[in-house]
Formats: sequence, structure tokens, C-alpha cells
Amino acid sequence: MSRIAFEIPEESVLALKLTPEALAAELRMAAAVKLYELGRLSSGAAAGLAGVPRTVFLSRLADYGVDTFRLTEEELAREAALA
Repeated sequence: MSRIAFEIPEESVLALKLTPEALAAELRMAAAVKLYELGRLSSGAAAGLAGVPRTVFLSRLADYGVDTFRLTEEELAREAALA
């Protein structure tokens, strides 16, 4: 596993009213959600980045205004036919 460290201004930490551990978890989730939204990570890989199970990750997407499923009508019809 890789480790990445960066500095965060103290006023940002204070403004968010989070412990450093909670802030780290929040930043990991936010990064994972954005990378998933951009199509750079699958939901499973994004969940791994966030440090949560895939089902938890998918359920948290709505908290960030991101659609859980991004299928066109055609793709959805194809998936339904396979089910």
C-alpha cells in the first residue's frame, strides 16, 4: 500500500470541526467519489480508496450528489435483458 501525506492549513481543520483522523477519512471519501464520478475508478476501486465496503461506498454517493448508476436507457435495457 502506498502512503501519501500532505499538509492542510489548521484553519481548514478547525472550520470543518473534525479530528485529524475524521478529516483524513472525509478526504479519502471525497477523493474516491470524485474519481468514481469522473470514471477514473470503478466503484470497487473507489471503495478501496475510501476504505469502506463497496455497498457502503455506493450508498454514500447520494451524499455527494453523484448518481449510483450511470446507464443510458439503451444500456439499462441491455442489462435488464441479461438479468
